[in-house]
Amino acid sequence: MYVLAESNVLRVGAYCETIRTLKDREAKLLKKIGEMETRCPVCGRHGLRIEDYLYDMPLIGEIILSTGKCSYCNYRYNDVRIVEAKPLQKIIYKVEKLDDLNALVVRASTATIKILELGGEIKPGPAAQGFITTIEGVLYMFKDIAEFLCSSGEVDEKTCKEKFKWLDDAVNGKVKFTFVIEDPEGVSMVISKEKKPLIKPLEETS
Repeated sequence: MYVLAESNVLRVGAYCETIRTLKDREAKLLKKIGEMETRCPVCGRHGLRIEDYLYDMPLIGEIILSTGKCSYCNYRYNDVRIVEAKPLQKIIYKVEKLDDLNALVVRASTATIKILELGGEIKPGPAAQGFITTIEGVLYMFKDIAEFLCSSGEVDEKTCKEKFKWLDDAVNGKVKFTFVIEDPEGVSMVISKEKKPLIKPLEETS
């Protein structure tokens, strides 16, 4: 099950907020550190103006929030990444109980998220965007993806029922699973009060 469209929603349970809303709400705490104009991944014109802001986020530390809008097609761009970049890395977090779903996820736009037991992944595309959420929030993203794929007929009915059942059980803490972020830029992270994730070089596959 592969992602076809990504959301820039920050999901914490039923609470949703966009990166742009965070930027507006915390304007006094943000420090603008740069801006640039580049080619829009949607319309292809050179009209996407992106602004970068430094923000010291509780529990996470310093992050860079990037927001932008294309002056031609109004495409909106959002990304988030930690300031202290690390080497190419694979972040592995074992979800073993309900509280583990509250772990925070900072996923940069270049990173891939995988849930091994589900057999699903969220891969970055040309218009990929970063987000901050929880592991529970990522499960809801996978549910949105599954709904789209199943409604479009790309996945057979039996598989759809199995995936939805698994996701419902995962959201309710009834199954254990392995949550993985593969980040070629080393600017994503998983933060939990319960335990630390296992971090390996990205080239390691075991």
